[in-house]
Amino acid sequence: MSSPTVTARIANGVAAVPPADWDACAGDGNPFTSHAFLSILEESGSATARAGWQPVPVIVDGADGRPAAVAPAYAKSHSQGEYVFDHAWADAWERAGGRYYPKLQVAIPFSPVPGERLLLRDAAAAPALIAAIEAVTEQHDLSSAHATFVTAEQVPLFEAAGWLIRQGTQFHWTNDGYATFDDFLGALASRKRKAIRRERERAVEGLTIRHLTGADLTEAVWDVFWRFYQDTGSRKWGRPYLTRRFFSLLGERMGSRVLLILAERDGVPIAGALNLLGADTLYGRYWGCTEDVPFLHFELCYYQAIDAAIARGLARVEAGAQGEHKLARGYVPVPTWSAHYIPDPGFRRAIADFLVRERRAVEEEQSFLGELAPFRKGGDAAPAGDAA
Repeated sequence: MSSPTVTARIANGVAAVPPADWDACAGDGNPFTSHAFLSILEESGSATARAGWQPVPVIVDGADGRPAAVAPAYAKSHSQGEYVFDHAWADAWERAGGRYYPKLQVAIPFSPVPGERLLLRDAAAAPALIAAIEAVTEQHDLSSAHATFVTAEQVPLFEAAGWLIRQGTQFHWTNDGYATFDDFLGALASRKRKAIRRERERAVEGLTIRHLTGADLTEAVWDVFWRFYQDTGSRKWGRPYLTRRFFSLLGERMGSRVLLILAERDGVPIAGALNLLGADTLYGRYWGCTEDVPFLHFELCYYQAIDAAIARGLARVEAGAQGEHKLARGYVPVPTWSAHYIPDPGFRRAIADFLVRERRAVEEEQSFLGELAPFRKGGDAAPAGDAA
């Protein structure tokens, strides 16, 4: 696909694109869209054709011959590791005699992290990039293309191109200028405030909490976290998505953007939570443990994350997909978005009808959950040293 000033192509993986060219489009605010993170997924054997994630990044070159826009795209032979569930769509299409896989996924593998999916050095190249994604889908006889966890700001670009828009829900924590965790607690209703204090006290009793980043992330540390990750992965997904080498490369190439929070008993790590640091957001990713301690999951994944975000002056904590239990811990429901290109008219109509009904239900649920947020209501008195 080309024009006098624009040429679109598929690269043989993100690693095949010069890092400076990719990052000129991606920027440096979101670590997940960086050349380093995406190429680590490839090099470590985590996101590969063999794993059902064949990297096929779509690139639109500008008049200067350099990428003006890129999209992290993957040819998928399944729907695992996406967190926007389309298994029912696949089943319906295949029962109707179609072939749903392979499909094209514009996403960050294994990472339900909202962010730009059209990475733009030149904003004017966005329509050409979307058109290129559509062309790849049709020229390779793929059933569909899906851009998942798209920012709200980029949703109109996909809508303008006629893609179907799907809404979901995550729970995020917002920093309203808190100087300390106690400042945050002061914004909560008294009962919720006291409950969180009790949880934190019980969770860390007899334990030491350590925050590791940069040079602290030794191979011995990754060996420990790998055991945590394997345990959680085998219970949740059947087979962990990431390889052991992924963590070594992550520490080596992106260590300054990693925050690993460990809980130790008598100097021995028993649990850990892995986070990545963005320009204004702390992203919670993986958790695991070898000892079951009440409330320790909440402490490492939610409360310690809030502590770290406040200390760094970050605006948000995004603690991953799903989890209504986050609501009582000060994380509130926010909408997430995905965009879907369905070439077959009949299949498109059926999905469009489903999405109208699904969005109504999602919005009603978000409204209901928002009313359950633990923050003080207008008539509640501000805290005055209430007892835990």
